[in-house]
Amino acid sequence: MSVSGPWLYAWCDETDRVDALAAALSALVIPGGTCGFHIESIDHPDSTWRWRDTVTLSEMVAAVRAGFTAGTHVFASFGVKLSSGSAIELAVECNGEEWERRYPSGPLCARPGDRRDLLPWSLRVALGGTRSVEVEAAILSMRVQQDLEDLMVRLCAPDARARVTAGAWTEFADWGPPTKACATYHANAALVAHDLALPWVNLRDGDKVAHSAGMPTDVLHARVDAAPRGARVVVEDGAELSREAVLKALTESPAALLDALEASAVPDEEWRTVESAALETIAATKDGAPTCEVDVTSRKHVQFIERHAPYHVRRLPSGGVVLATHPYRTLWPLWADALFALGMMS
Repeated sequence: MSVSGPWLYAWCDETDRVDALAAALSALVIPGGTCGFHIESIDHPDSTWRWRDTVTLSEMVAAVRAGFTAGTHVFASFGVKLSSGSAIELAVECNGEEWERRYPSGPLCARPGDRRDLLPWSLRVALGGTRSVEVEAAILSMRVQQDLEDLMVRLCAPDARARVTAGAWTEFADWGPPTKACATYHANAALVAHDLALPWVNLRDGDKVAHSAGMPTDVLHARVDAAPRGARVVVEDGAELSREAVLKALTESPAALLDALEASAVPDEEWRTVESAALETIAATKDGAPTCEVDVTSRKHVQFIERHAPYHVRRLPSGGVVLATHPYRTLWPLWADALFALGMMS
């Protein structure tokens, strides 16, 4: 299996890690499907399990529960049915606290077998109707965002129990600042401002996000407050985030923050111009209309998505929240607009 992204990272307490892995696998593995997996440990090297293939989900979970310690690393690979209808290979890793401290990547992480599984190079679309690069790019963006959000919820929130408290989709093999992610998850929507505090302690203080993602709000607040007045960090292409803006976000009403994020997530005019044609083409394709294959890797396709792919603010029934866009974009523009609307950007 290649190590191509995008990567999905998730944080949970030490006592919840095996339960979180088991719940996520139950929601991800194709019903009746099997897994391949291996287990290794830095505190018990002689207990390493060699690769086992075509193992049932229950057998794999039982093996993990029997030997999981702070130094354990579990790697599992299996088939997943995406919300868009295709089936792909997904790898999920689960790390004990000591393993994660030595090799920081987060307690749970997942990645596709091939980047093209989630970011396809071509699409089959219905013939006829409105055809343009912009419509094709919008179709691709909708499909990718739908798949990524669905996988994030199935890994982080497969049921009503909040085992995973935070997560992020990134383009890199490292859990970087949430402002540079294409999607984030919080089990409690009241913690959405952590998307600004975590970049601060990462970019200014050098903390690994995989380690700081579980910090309580008061600890993050104290870390940011300890910086000199007027201090700033560069979050993206010269854009700066001030200490004062982070402190205000951490003390702002979560409801006001979410309202501002939702208002800032309204699609722009260019997206609205092609959205209906894209939805009609998607419906015609699903209904069995004749199709053709289109290449969606041109610079024009990519540029349209980079500039116009919409942002989603998805409030979950469990009380959690997902912020998401296409991987060609980051969440920073959404946050910048929301902070400006609240008068927090100077």
